Amino acid sequence: MPTNTYIRPNVKSEQMLYEDLIIESLKTYGQDCYYIPRSQIYEDEILNEDYSRYESSYVIEMYIANTEGFEGEGHLLSKFGIEIRDQATFIVSKLQFEKLVQNESNNIDLVRPREGDLVYLPLSNSLFEIKFVEHEKPFYRLADLPTYQLQCELYEYNSEEFNTGIESVDNFEREYASRVVAQIDGGPFGFEKGESIRQYPGALDGPYVVGEVAKYVPSETDSTAEIEVIGLTNSDETISPVLSPEGSNLYSDTDNSDTEWSIVTIYDLDDEQYIPEDQDPDAQNTTFENEADEIIDFDEDNPFGNP
Repeated sequence: MPTNTYIRPNVKSEQMLYEDLIIESLKTYGQDCYYIPRSQIYEDEILNEDYSRYESSYVIEMYIANTEGFEGEGHLLSKFGIEIRDQATFIVSKLQFEKLVQNESNNIDLVRPREGDLVYLPLSNSLFEIKFVEHEKPFYRLADLPTYQLQCELYEYNSEEFNTGIESVDNFEREYASRVVAQIDGGPFGFEKGESIRQYPGALDGPYVVGEVAKYVPSETDSTAEIEVIGLTNSDETISPVLSPEGSNLYSDTDNSDTEWSIVTIYDLDDEQYIPEDQDPDAQNTTFENEADEIIDFDEDNPFGNP
């Protein structure tokens, strides 16, 4: 026998009422979170790694399904120190997410939330990476699926670029990215944190290396300064994405003006200036990196040799 023809679960008006009630509940009991879409720069086929950037952020209300705190394995003491492996589940309305995408002022073109995108929770100053998007919970109530459940884990930085406009999020790159620490000399004007700078290994109309200033500390006694540069990239594959200690001047990428700063020296990992002030004195990351440099030559296109 078929189901009762007088009682149907897929009545459009009831589905819309159910969805409106969910959106109202999310706005009442949820949190304003930032959805940060991921853009892939390129894929390293040798190391099988993706290099990504995050360039925008969008506010949308989400409900935290974890009522007694973050889930996951919590705080673990490993041989590399304390690891925090918190997990969280965020619930977001499908309709509200579609409105976010359809907004012409937003530079976002998605069908649904994607794995690999980030969710920033200002309440706890936590950044989560989406690991899985569940679209069938609650399971077809009123024959409808009005929400997404974003199953997330605490984000672990892995050389991504951040330009989201959220200071606390963009600081992930400035604090944890691989960097070049150098002493520079001679310039009348300094640099600002977050400013882009470039260096020309050859002629000014030739290829160049560009990076972002993570830290700038002028000397109080002379014309020198110490600078930390992250996110080095090259404009042409004919040059390596590294700063040259050959005395070449550094230019501001903002107005391309000659700042007249020249590189005096580039510090090695063992130098005191390279080690962060807040680093654990018992940490062995510098030792590991120095030993790894003797095993693998990353100056080559293929660090494992040519076939």
